[in-house]
Amino acid sequence: MSNKVVLAFSGGLDTTYCVKYLTDEKGLEVHTAIVNTGGFSAEELKDIEKKAYELGVKSHTTLDIIDKYYQECVKFLVYGNVLKNNTYPLSVSAERVFQALAIAEHCKKIGATAVAHGSTGAGNDQVRFDMVFNILIPNVEIITPIRDLKLSREAEIEYLKAKGVVRDWTKAQYSINVGIWGTSVGGKETLTSNQYLPESAFPTQVTKTGEEEVELTFEKGELVGLNGKKLKPVEAIQALNKIVAPYGIGRDIHVGDTIIGIKGRVGFEAAAPLVIIKAHHTLEKHTLTKWQMYWKEQLSGWYGNFVHEGQFLDPVMRNIETFLTETQVNVSGKVKVFLAPYRFHVVGIESSHDLMSSKFGSYGEMNNAWSGDDVKGFSKIFGNQTMIYHKVNSEK
Repeated sequence: MSNKVVLAFSGGLDTTYCVKYLTDEKGLEVHTAIVNTGGFSAEELKDIEKKAYELGVKSHTTLDIIDKYYQECVKFLVYGNVLKNNTYPLSVSAERVFQALAIAEHCKKIGATAVAHGSTGAGNDQVRFDMVFNILIPNVEIITPIRDLKLSREAEIEYLKAKGVVRDWTKAQYSINVGIWGTSVGGKETLTSNQYLPESAFPTQVTKTGEEEVELTFEKGELVGLNGKKLKPVEAIQALNKIVAPYGIGRDIHVGDTIIGIKGRVGFEAAAPLVIIKAHHTLEKHTLTKWQMYWKEQLSGWYGNFVHEGQFLDPVMRNIETFLTETQVNVSGKVKVFLAPYRFHVVGIESSHDLMSSKFGSYGEMNNAWSGDDVKGFSKIFGNQTMIYHKVNSEK
């Protein structure tokens, strides 16, 4: 029988411990895999691969799913203008689900009988990984050494030293997770309720001091161009982030409910996502009807929450994606955005689908498609039932 285990590997302390534990204590054949959702450079991926083989793994694989992640998730987060608690663009929670999906597929590919990850028992990621594995590879054993053994960092370091693995395991002051849809930042301040992250905690420092405008081009809800240059959506997101992030735009702290029922805070830096969502939402306000906007808000909130809580595989998500896609048919045009240090705003839009058309009237100024008498009759009928209600009940 196969004794292969696939370990979701980052090269950090926890997953390094997992390699030695699974090999030496469990006697398993360890196959490591790292999933790239836009947060690693080519040099970083090579370094992680080198570390994996130095630890004695049987194989190491880089699973590059940036385009898949965009096409199957990020695109719909844009369509839905998804901001968890009106703040957080799901920078890490969304990518964790897709990392789990990629690891599960890799398990199938190599015929693994076990899968492992380095999550502790205190956060959301353990639930996201476990849920995906239980759904897609239910017959594969899930092994989580750090969670199950309740290990401290000190205990992990001592174990690795005994195994001859000696590195500088000095814990960084801030925990950084980078992906195409934003970067999370955790530190001592996010463990409190009353402190904000210092300037130095954010990965991108403020280096731009002037002001500028950037023009975003959308086609059917997708960002496909910047300043007149045609780009693929993933390229456009990455290019926009390089323009916007040095202004210190897109920083905030998200406060929310974790999957396991406790409140949590996480800092984040998501320059491109916040600008894209604001620009896209503005374009929608010009091109969609009020009822399209209303029902989008209801379903988008559900969609974002299900992504956040690892419920991405529920079939209702495909139903919501179909609805969101249909709403984007006329969401095409150009959006100008003003940028300055620590702030931005949408200047305006241009679209052939703009419903704010002077052909029919100008709000508060002139009506071209109806008469004053039309409005008199409409106003009477529109309030008719409420009038009847007040008449009946005032008499009583």
